[in-house]
Amino acid sequence: MTRSLILCATLAAFGASWAAAADPDLLGGLKARSIGPAAMSGRVTAIEADPANPDLVYVGAASSGIWKSTNGGLTWTAIFAEQPVHSIGAMALNPNNPEDLWVGTGEANVRNSVSVGGGVWRTRDGGETWQFLGLAQSERIHRVVLHPTQPDTAWVAASGPLWSAGGERGIYKTVDGGKQWTRVLETGPRTGGSDLVIDPNNPERLYATTWEHQRSAHRFESGGPGSGLWRSVDGGDTWTRLDGAPGMPKGPLGRIALAMAPAEPGWLYALVEAKDSVLLKSSDGGNRFEVVNKAVNVHPRPFYFSDLRVDPTRPDRLYRLGVTADVSDDGGKSFATWIGWDDL
Repeated sequence: MTRSLILCATLAAFGASWAAAADPDLLGGLKARSIGPAAMSGRVTAIEADPANPDLVYVGAASSGIWKSTNGGLTWTAIFAEQPVHSIGAMALNPNNPEDLWVGTGEANVRNSVSVGGGVWRTRDGGETWQFLGLAQSERIHRVVLHPTQPDTAWVAASGPLWSAGGERGIYKTVDGGKQWTRVLETGPRTGGSDLVIDPNNPERLYATTWEHQRSAHRFESGGPGSGLWRSVDGGDTWTRLDGAPGMPKGPLGRIALAMAPAEPGWLYALVEAKDSVLLKSSDGGNRFEVVNKAVNVHPRPFYFSDLRVDPTRPDRLYRLGVTADVSDDGGKSFATWIGWDDL
């Protein structure tokens, strides 16, 4: 089949008279490769599962909406296909109601083929109907965080437009189910909210990262004075900057991924893009940091891969998403491939 497709292309380019004298075996070493389109499909950007029923799973894709499975992934149903946007950046499932799903649209892993979103959406009936909640000018949302006991309180990390300044970018909060949003953290017209985590032991304590970046036709700029690490102890109403804390890298920072250890209060991991990128750990909620890994490839392609997770019961077990999915059992000092190319 591959030889036939290549031969057809050759016929179109050089004419049937040449093809009649050509030996197809000369093309046998060539393999078909994709040459477009640039807006690629297939990337999964968010996964949510019902903690009480692992067979109920929601998957958000970079350019094909949201898919739902009620049998542990054996079959899937598209539940967002009728909405005007199809790029999904983040989802958050109400832990007390598996029918209540919040969605931030627009993938925030900003390679040049990234699609555009259109704000925040919510379903209260498992995807049968949807309600638009605003922030249409955010374009890309990388994280949605819900209050564990107040279902109408939520926070959003909006990275904003990629190719221009402005828009709705930063950290936003709502206390009325999305009727109104307050931008509680902003640091500049080219800086958006990059990551956002809530302390599993204290919902008034949140950590956020901001990321200054912009893409143009000929270059991509990542990092600047707007990038940083922040902490709130009053539910996100006010924020304190932490990137000057002991142990943090000096100089302009880029994209920062965060993860908290549910089983160990106060443990915060930060994967930091800098001149010399590092994986950091704080044992006291962000007052001080220690470098646990400064390998050259500790933060691979941060503009595209910047997600870190901690096992809920094992605080030293970290998962890092990159070209491969990697795992650490020693608090990030070393990583091994968990899901590699041979597993795909």
